[in-house]
Amino acid sequence: MALSDTFVKQVKPDPTKSAGSKHSDGYGLFLLVASAGKYWRMAYRFAGKQKTLAMGTYPEVSLAQARKRREDARKLLADGIDPGVAKRADKLAKRIAADNTFQKVAELWLEKTAADRKEITQQKVRNWLEKDIFPSIGKLPMTSIMPRDVLAVARKMEDRGAHDSAKRLVQICGQVFRFAVAEHTVGRDITVDLKGALKRAEKKHYAAITEPSQLAPLLRAIDNYTGHLYSRCALRLTPLVFLRPGELRTGEWKEIDFDKAEWRIPGSKMKMKTDHIVPLSKQALAILQEIHPITGDGQYIFPSIRTGERPMSDNTINAALRGLGYDNTMQTAHGFRATARTIMDEVMGERVDLIEHQLAHAVKDANGTAYNRTTHLAARHEMMQRWADYLNKLKSGADVIQFKPA
Repeated sequence: MALSDTFVKQVKPDPTKSAGSKHSDGYGLFLLVASAGKYWRMAYRFAGKQKTLAMGTYPEVSLAQARKRREDARKLLADGIDPGVAKRADKLAKRIAADNTFQKVAELWLEKTAADRKEITQQKVRNWLEKDIFPSIGKLPMTSIMPRDVLAVARKMEDRGAHDSAKRLVQICGQVFRFAVAEHTVGRDITVDLKGALKRAEKKHYAAITEPSQLAPLLRAIDNYTGHLYSRCALRLTPLVFLRPGELRTGEWKEIDFDKAEWRIPGSKMKMKTDHIVPLSKQALAILQEIHPITGDGQYIFPSIRTGERPMSDNTINAALRGLGYDNTMQTAHGFRATARTIMDEVMGERVDLIEHQLAHAVKDANGTAYNRTTHLAARHEMMQRWADYLNKLKSGADVIQFKPA
């Protein structure tokens, strides 16, 4: 006879049965009532052996829930699966999933792939994980994370205007998931479902002064900057060499050839991954010669003031500009590239292909062949010296007029 909710609730242990009394509900399901509590059990046979499956305790598991579990077990038996073995496998899978949280997998991924990233990039990725990702999904098992969970984190960044960072965050999560796929922790990278879900960020240009009359007072302010020697020299050198801030601040003394007046940067440091040569004007050489007695025995031209084992911070030049009253809406370190590009072309009349080559952009000749690093090197030496002389004239207040033909 099937059990009722009332009976299950009111039945008491039989004091004469120390092992507890059994009350059947049919098809193997029974309620074991003992002095310690009420337990749902299912008796079944598998491969000729009598077995018992634990299905929880009452009242945590109701009669209806116990019957549902019985039917699930019967379906497994019909498919030739031992429900006891299936239960243990499910329990193990849940424990493994609980141990493989996003944070644990991400930290392992970060450690295993550290050699693929520069130190500064490694730290940036770690900061993104710790500040933006871990607080939201770090404790969730990898197998339980849905695309909407990652999207929710990215949307928070979008809401504060960090569109590029939101996109990068999704990319990082995707890399963690692909690592987990390789480790057989999850079956797929769920971030592929987020394609097109984020707003397209408007392309931003680095603020740059391109009018000679406005550039002159900035150059004079730079010459009068009173910060640390490292930042003073780096700031004065920035307008002269066309380099991206990261390429300049990670410059090493072994890359400088004083005799040839050249800065030879390996492709591993360049955005285009191609070796690059920067002809050094007399003014640029003078700045390097000024700082060489101080940092020349070390690796970096502009080391961190805290340790010579690392280059200066990536924000040093922009911080110096802010100290001079030029915020990131007026002029940035990267913006000096646009400053040079515009004035050399529109005011000085320099050849555009030489300017573009010196900016380390992808430049091709008339036959469609990419210039190599030594192309027109002599002409670029002359151009860089003319640029440095032009900046000197601006600083001195000379009337530097446009002479490029209309």
